[in-house]
Parts: sequence; C-alpha cells; structure tokens
Amino acid sequence: MAKPLRLVLLRRAILPGLLALTGVAALAGPALARPGGWNDPYGAGPGWRGPAMDDGPASAAHSADPREGRVEVSRFVSAGPAAASLGKGQIAVGSTSADKDFMAFSRRATFEAAVIDALIRQGYDTRHADAPGHQSASLRISRSVLTPAEEKRSPVSGTAAMEVGSRGSAYGLAVNVDLTKPRAALVQTRMDVSISDPASGAVLWEGYATIATREGDAKWDDGRIAGKLAEALFDAFPQGQKVDAPHFVPPAPPAAPGDG
Repeated sequence: MAKPLRLVLLRRAILPGLLALTGVAALAGPALARPGGWNDPYGAGPGWRGPAMDDGPASAAHSADPREGRVEVSRFVSAGPAAASLGKGQIAVGSTSADKDFMAFSRRATFEAAVIDALIRQGYDTRHADAPGHQSASLRISRSVLTPAEEKRSPVSGTAAMEVGSRGSAYGLAVNVDLTKPRAALVQTRMDVSISDPASGAVLWEGYATIATREGDAKWDDGRIAGKLAEALFDAFPQGQKVDAPHFVPPAPPAAPGDG
C-alpha cells in the first residue's frame, strides 16, 4: 500500500506544474500565430490555410505602373500626290507649347533638336531652311499629369486582431515597415509634329507620340524623353494611316476693313 500512496502523492505534486506549463504554452503559442491557429474547425478564424493577412497599402502603392516608360505613337499621311515630296528638300522646324501646359522655349529647344536630328536622318536638309519652297514642320509639346504625387505617410503601420473561441484565445499582430519615399507624379509628355506643303499650306504628314515618366526622375530628363519620342515618331517615316486631309484646319481669312 505504501508504493501506490507515493505514486499518488507524486502525481499530485507534478500534475499542477504540468498543467501550469501547458497553460502558458497554450496562451503563448497562439499569441505568435495568426488568428484562428491552424485551420480552426470551430470557425474562430481563417487559419493558416485561409487568405493571407493584408500587407497594408504600401505594397499596392509601390507596385510598378505599366505605363512608365512606354511610348505610344499614331501617324497620318496625306493620300494626295503631294505626299511624294516627303523626306526631300529643305524643311524649317518651329515649336509651340500648349497654353495650359506651357513649356518655355529653353526647354522646347531640346525637343526641336531631337526632331531636327530625326528629319535629317530621313533625308531632309535643315541647314537651308530659308530656301524658297521649303516644307514646314510644326512641333507642339504638351504635358499632363496622369497620376498625382503620393502624399507623405508614416513609415510604420500595422493591424492587430484578437479572437476568443471554445478552444482558447488567439492574438495576431502584423507590422508593415515601408521606408520608401512617396512616389512623384506620373506625367505624360506628348510630342505632336505636322509637316505642311509650302504652296498650299495643306498638311502632308502628321503624328504624335506620348510617354509617361515620373516627375523629377533623373533617368528621364528632357533630352532622353525628346530623343525617345522623336525616334519612335519618325520610325518608318513617311508611312502612316492614309487620310485625305490629316486634321488640317485652314487659316481664317483676313478681316475686311471696318469689321472691328
């Protein structure tokens, strides 16, 4: 009888300690896990097999924008016989800027130079642009904001969740650390070029090219943007979609005396 009594006393002494340790493990274990534990069958939470916890807005905000650096081009050429003179003779280049998106001439000069280089490669003479009968190339540069700049935000964010069920309680914590800087505005630069006949003023060829870049991005200065747009625009020149009169608007007749 003495041996069973010792076993009983030993069990009574050890069992509370084991239960205490088990309780600590049960509380500490789920605290490091996500709510619901491992695929909780009692519906306390989604479990590890459920959908992943949200990483926060930063991961979506800094995903690559597919529009960055992509060039889009449209070209039109006159269906008339005068289009045969494209790529020959002298040509003069001038530029303007949209009123609402004004660009100073000091910046437009970079785009003019890129267009002049492209025209020379296509067979034009730009050194004698004042010769009689020269064609005219009109360049127009405009810029517009596609996506505004991101606002400043806290570099640390997170979410917490607590759940209580029949099998115990669980606590989940997710911390997101984002040390990246807010993105600058995504800006579209558009280059429009039209080439007109000197005699009639009719447009023989025109086209436009656009590119989207981040404002202030050192990789995309005016020189690189201008070169990229001009190269894409005059690729396979003077080919283009044939039209009778490519967006040509005739000049308004002069006002008669006394019309005010």
